[in-house]
Amino acid sequence: MKGLPLLILIIFLSSCQTLPLINSPVSPANEKTLTCPSPFLKEKYRLVHAIETRVAGDTRSVIIGITLADPSTRFISCAIMTAEGMVLFEAESGPDMLKVNRALPPFDSMDFAKNMIEDIKLIFFAPEGKIQKKGNLPDGETACRYREESGDWIDVITDKSGGTTIKRYSSVGILKRQVKFNKTMGNIYQSIELQANETFNYSLLMTLIEAEPIKSELLQKE
Repeated sequence: MKGLPLLILIIFLSSCQTLPLINSPVSPANEKTLTCPSPFLKEKYRLVHAIETRVAGDTRSVIIGITLADPSTRFISCAIMTAEGMVLFEAESGPDMLKVNRALPPFDSMDFAKNMIEDIKLIFFAPEGKIQKKGNLPDGETACRYREESGDWIDVITDKSGGTTIKRYSSVGILKRQVKFNKTMGNIYQSIELQANETFNYSLLMTLIEAEPIKSELLQKE
């Protein structure tokens, strides 16, 4: 019986996706010329998405997400509302700042606010950490790996179909988030799917409703 917890831990870890090996190009010159995929915002935008929340493959709810994002300052203002227009959650974040302006159940925990802001950054902003490795994954996909200040690892991957995927791993290499980008409308992706690996796994399917580039002064007034 003493070995049972260890056995459970081994089974749990083996069932999780872990940080894969990235093979560097044979030629150092090829590594230097390898271009990292960059699905991130290049300018300030106001984005409106219809968001389907899925748990165990079943759609649990459909909400509207509104995001103001400035990649140059990493400022975010976001809101969640019902299709009827009721605001369920509203917050803003900048360097060393997180302010929750409104939060109704079940969105009223600080952990939810922190996780939501981190997910928005993962989707729309380039990693802040330094690039550690460029090359190919075992399946042949091109990947660039970054190490965040928190110790997390972020892989930005060009898959075999030409699409882009982001994977965020914990400091010990356990997959925490996976983001897949599909179809572009101008410089913005029409569909984004986020898979979260938590105690209870869930996924979000974000379908673009509206995308509007905005000027700095408009962002700061929001």
